[in-house]
Amino acid sequence: MLQTIVGFTLDEQQHYVALLSCGHRQHMRHTPPWQNRPWIMTEQGRQEKIGLSIECKQCDFAKNSL
Repeated sequence: MLQTIVGFTLDEQQHYVALLSCGHRQHMRHTPPWQNRPWIMTEQGRQEKIGLSIECKQCDFAKNSL
């Protein structure tokens, strides 16, 4: 289910986590070659992604388990 990124925070391991409009959180790691997200490493890059819609895996799981 598509949800909007409303902000970012750091977890206890200092990895960035997107805060989604649905209230869920999703890690946004830059770990090439599996996940190529160099934009997460800068404040400007993160700010540019606020408002972007991404698939919320937790909403999808809840929807599919009904």
